[in-house]
Amino acid sequence: MKLTVTADTFRLAEVFTISRGSRTQAQVLTVRIGDGAHQGWGECVPYARYGETLASVSAEIEALPLPLDRAGLQRALPAGAARNAVDCALWDLEAKRAGKRVWELAGLPAPGPMITAYTLSLDTPENMRAAAAKHAHRPLLKIKLGTPDDMPRLESVRAGAPAARIIVDANEGWTAEVYAELAPHLVRLGVELVEQPLPAGNDDMLAEIARPLPVCADEACHDRASLPALKGKYDLVNIKLDKTGGLTEALALRDAARAEGYGVMVGCMVGSSLAMAPAVLLAQGADVTDLDGPLLLAEDRPEPLTYDEAGVHPSAPALWG
Repeated sequence: MKLTVTADTFRLAEVFTISRGSRTQAQVLTVRIGDGAHQGWGECVPYARYGETLASVSAEIEALPLPLDRAGLQRALPAGAARNAVDCALWDLEAKRAGKRVWELAGLPAPGPMITAYTLSLDTPENMRAAAAKHAHRPLLKIKLGTPDDMPRLESVRAGAPAARIIVDANEGWTAEVYAELAPHLVRLGVELVEQPLPAGNDDMLAEIARPLPVCADEACHDRASLPALKGKYDLVNIKLDKTGGLTEALALRDAARAEGYGVMVGCMVGSSLAMAPAVLLAQGADVTDLDGPLLLAEDRPEPLTYDEAGVHPSAPALWG
């Protein structure tokens, strides 16, 4: 068994901004695992918010003992970007060895397209209104917010896309006071849910203040071990492969979250179609799908995912799985 990890960069179509900063490119790691006859691959996006860098994640991957299977990987690495890329590569390798699709190996129903959110990054109210108008034809818009003066942005996006469904992501940027003040206006403007309004680890107030619309845990939810701390504070969980450490744990988290009464959102970091392909399997039947990473890129992998009016389609075998 041979494992290689390489850094790849994809240009973004536009500057992408959230409350923590801006970027003009997506920097990812690509893992390839081969056995001489077949090769599988996977992608991860190291995330500074979780203490990850391209170098640190590469080092974690390169230190793995070989040969390796998915069960051994769960023991060898914690949840995070490194385990994600390797886990997805192992799923792809297993599918190629078996001559089957990953969804068959995982015992999942045949996947279909899923309507996905399209993200409008944090900007001035005027620019966000223009972006909302440009993308008003899309069925679901996700607005990046997370500052104390977000009301003008909310009003501007709704004015630019009066008929679109809207969800909001604060990326831990609000205080309890700011969120309590904004919440009635979110409802008034038809916002369907809000992601991570308060910082993870400093979100106990969500159990004490009114929640007039559903609240989704993002930074507060990584894997199944996160679930006990969410009780009474959140209504949904946002499952991302780079947080769970791959499709293996993500599927287990999805089932555990549903069993405890949480709704499920499937999200992504800004990555290529290779990163989204396994997440499309996870997103089947999700309450909200947010897998628009490739739509934000100016360039993508060969054999990219198809996005159309039906949503994001499952990958062709030439891409993954």
